[in-house]
Amino acid sequence: MAISANSARRRIRVIDLETAGSASHSVCEIGWQDVIQETTGRWELDEERGARFVNPGGPISTQTMAIHHIVDEDVAGAPFWKDVAPQVLRPTGGTVALAAHRATFEQRFCLPRLSGGARWICTWKCALRTWPALPSFSNQGLRYERMPTGLDRAVGLPAHRAMPDAYVTAHHLRDMLNASSLEQLLAWSEQPGLLPRVPAGPDRKRPWGELGDDALAGYARDRDMDIRFSAETEQRRRGNQAAVPENAVIQPSLL
Repeated sequence: MAISANSARRRIRVIDLETAGSASHSVCEIGWQDVIQETTGRWELDEERGARFVNPGGPISTQTMAIHHIVDEDVAGAPFWKDVAPQVLRPTGGTVALAAHRATFEQRFCLPRLSGGARWICTWKCALRTWPALPSFSNQGLRYERMPTGLDRAVGLPAHRAMPDAYVTAHHLRDMLNASSLEQLLAWSEQPGLLPRVPAGPDRKRPWGELGDDALAGYARDRDMDIRFSAETEQRRRGNQAAVPENAVIQPSLL
């Protein structure tokens, strides 16, 4: 359904963070890419994207430098997180949500007082629901499994830098939004991840539906929230109405 050309277009800001990897594990770079809803109702990438270095308040570990190649000299004169975050997380014109791949990581740093209490979409959790047959659900794995339309290879590189990673994630988000509603993605993101297959152990890679009731009951007691939720969901599908509440468990919000 088309939206009014006179109404403000809905905007979601995709976020990616790189951190120092030291004891404080503080942010050293933030990148973003916006996805907007056109007047036709379809979602597309906007031209708004960027990245900013952040002073992490301490040295970057050499192990982390080897991943993202950000060195101490890059961030020495950069502003601190408390000053950068609100500017990026609360863009002019506002957003209807923030998004990230495995968003619980970004939410550890993008606290409600910095983000304005924005709701989050986790593209990892939504990928589990949207493309359950895929073998990998990492951001880069989805990139090459799916080869999203319009993804400029040069803009999406180097991997493990904040803006290129946010740009790649935004292509996944665009396609998810054009397959499901914004409200559905938000709801999925507020639940644990619904894994399509057992992730580890003797039943690794087996769909939950292939497991016997006893094995399934064991996974329903697992310490991992996503495994437990996935097993309980299969129990419910089999008719065990006590396995999962009718409104599935919502993850506690981060303070």
